[in-house]
Amino acid sequence: MTRTPSSSPSPGASATLDRRVDELLARMSLEDKAAQMFQPMANIAAPEEPGLFGSPSMRELLDRGISHFNILWAAGAREIADWYNAVQRDALGRGAGVPVSISSDPRHAFTDNPAAALMSGPFSQWPEPLGFAAIGSAELVHRWARVIRREYVAVGIRTALHPQIDLATEPRWARISTTFGEDAGLTARLAAAYVRGLQDEDPDGTPAVSAMAKHFPGGGPQQDGEDAHFPYGREQVYPGGNFDQHLEPFEAVIGEGVAQIMPYYGMPVGTAYEEVGFGFNKQIITGLLREKLGYDGIVCTDWGILSSMCWGVEDLTYEERMLKALDAGVDQFGGEWQVEVLVGLVRSGAVDEARIDTSVRRLLREKFRLGLFESPFVDADAAVALVGDAEARAEGLAAQSAAHVLLENAGDSPAHLPLAVGALRVYAEGVDAAAFAGRATVAASPAEADVAILRLAAPWEERGEPGTIESFFHAGSLEFPGAEVERVRALCATVPTIVSVYLDRPAVLTGIAEEAAALLVDFGASDEAFARVLFGESRPEGRLPFDLPSSMAAVVASRSDVPFDTADPLFRFGDGLAYRAGSEGGSSAG
Repeated sequence: MTRTPSSSPSPGASATLDRRVDELLARMSLEDKAAQMFQPMANIAAPEEPGLFGSPSMRELLDRGISHFNILWAAGAREIADWYNAVQRDALGRGAGVPVSISSDPRHAFTDNPAAALMSGPFSQWPEPLGFAAIGSAELVHRWARVIRREYVAVGIRTALHPQIDLATEPRWARISTTFGEDAGLTARLAAAYVRGLQDEDPDGTPAVSAMAKHFPGGGPQQDGEDAHFPYGREQVYPGGNFDQHLEPFEAVIGEGVAQIMPYYGMPVGTAYEEVGFGFNKQIITGLLREKLGYDGIVCTDWGILSSMCWGVEDLTYEERMLKALDAGVDQFGGEWQVEVLVGLVRSGAVDEARIDTSVRRLLREKFRLGLFESPFVDADAAVALVGDAEARAEGLAAQSAAHVLLENAGDSPAHLPLAVGALRVYAEGVDAAAFAGRATVAASPAEADVAILRLAAPWEERGEPGTIESFFHAGSLEFPGAEVERVRALCATVPTIVSVYLDRPAVLTGIAEEAAALLVDFGASDEAFARVLFGESRPEGRLPFDLPSSMAAVVASRSDVPFDTADPLFRFGDGLAYRAGSEGGSSAG
């Protein structure tokens, strides 16, 4: 049974809300209503200039009556807040006076991919969701979501295009960093806490943020690990017959009353479902999501499925794709803006206006539930003071440190962790020397050092031309190039070496792990967070949120839909060592 979030209105208030929705709907023209069903990207910097990824200018989008917008980069909290207030004033003076709703992909961690997640910028910075999976605390995830909510609301963002609750069962997939890992039970537990943190009543009185869980029915089982943003990654496969396990996190958030759900671009292959993208798939959206799982919230497509990522329906016209998606049961078209096409379909009789009313009723109800009609504006000065404040940044830094996973820690070595403060000469690569100030002496070469410290990132294969969307996706082989492995091994042979690897997806560490005196992995951590772990000022509390395969051959042979399916993994889900009690500050080693 679906739980009603505590921030939702009581039965009496709900009836009043429904009446307000119906009254507003009755005053809206067909054009007004159709415009609610589009959510394009907005250009914050220049409202008169063409928008992002080929969209019209902000001025033209407002002229079309659109009131849902997705934003990307911004320099600071004031820039977002001032822009939001200006857009809101404009929108409220038009037509039926529907306030705007602003959405955002994740922007509180380290991923920098305009099609998936944004670097934190002015917002507080935390580990990626994988890091929270490593820590495993639902309470910490709930706290993190409340901080996100507070910072979003301050600048006017009221829809979170997250959590991403796909299962990381295909190790090569480029979207793993923003998941909660490979385990369905852990993902379900953390996802539920995240949704509560965004949507439930907040003790501090911060209004709710609407959570959009994605990507239904689970985007993890990608053929060869390729991403469905691209034609070569459009197929989702289930060689292990494990479709249903990928639904478990969605069942959990539906139970928490998640407000919105996004289907993925991918198309199921070799199942009982029609082989078309999930946003066009009536068996998936109406049959499975709405009828079987009982979901009656908003379904918003992934971005651009009518105009570009239209897998399985490439031969249909734009109008035919729109008809198929409407018939499938979607309420809103992400990344689209051609309101006139939908209006034309209704005028021609191809779509019943009552069908439009069904979706618009859901969309307007969410705006009322969020209080946008009563409180449409934000305080830009307050936003500057609140977003990324000292308390949130300190909490984020502590979480970055805690999310480290210690996998190897040789006992008889000067590189045994934690390191003694002030006693060592360290040679470092991939770390700013400033991180060692007051902690160690920085050596100019391995030969002059007691310990080497090496920070690496999980490998990937270059895709697309630099600056294109494709180039932001870390895909392909999980193995480090042979020359890099030999370089690391040579360093380890020269001086005891601590190797740390940032994992935005699993990596094959065979050939490196055996030679390192100590091996750490992280899921988004600043040099300061890393240094605190090295010198025992913070403890690595993480456990692996997925298996680390021993070879690419094992990855290729595994089944994309089945968790923990690579043969003889080098490290297993849940692996992780701990510092011995009393080892803070490098005073003791364990």
